[in-house]
Amino acid sequence: MTDNESTFDKLKGKAKEMGGKATGNDRLEAEGKADQAKGKAQEMGNKAKDKAEGIKDSFSRGDDDKR
Repeated sequence: MTDNESTFDKLKGKAKEMGGKATGNDRLEAEGKADQAKGKAQEMGNKAKDKAEGIKDSFSRGDDDKR
């Protein structure tokens, strides 16, 4: 999942939520909140993945320095 996809889900969700609030459509509002949560979860997953890759890289660089 890319950062663009998570950002899109958050923006899409916000639009749905606002549309639901404006029209009194509770289902649309709830879908919007769910889309936003999905986007935030994707973003957190991406950050965790990047962090893990950074840690892995730091270990592999450390091995090269010892040689």
